Amino acid sequence: MSQSTFEDDELFDEAAADVRSDVEEHLAAARDALPAAEAIWSVEADNTLGVLNSLGQALDTGDATERLRDAKKWYAMGERADAFDDADDLAAAIEDLEAVLADVETAHEHANELSSTVPELRGALDDAGEAAAGDGADSVDESGDADDADATDGSGEAEEAAE
Repeated sequence: MSQSTFEDDELFDEAAADVRSDVEEHLAAARDALPAAEAIWSVEADNTLGVLNSLGQALDTGDATERLRDAKKWYAMGERADAFDDADDLAAAIEDLEAVLADVETAHEHANELSSTVPELRGALDDAGEAAAGDGADSVDESGDADDADATDGSGEAEEAAE
């Protein structure tokens, strides 16, 4: 084996180690960018909307998507160059992180949807409650109005008779 080939192999091995290291670093950065479990479990707010808004903020994935993309990019380069002796662990880590990230993003979307739906629902329920109270008040008013009308008519008749 010539000196040049030996140096090329050594450089390739070094580059392969660098690529693996880059993938691992990007995976670690993506994991670090994910929300903390405690941040989504314990939120404090005065009402449901506050809880949902806090949850939506806690579920923000930050740089995780971009970091995962970088890890996948370097992994793909390493795979195509056949730079990894054993990359099954990297592939599994990428797959696991993709699944977690997808779950967090789905939960984030649900929290945001609920944040906009809950105020609308509250308004609809308030309107329905007011309508129900109004219907009950109308029937009382109608009977009360009828009694008032009889009393007015009666007093009016009494006044006419007194004249």
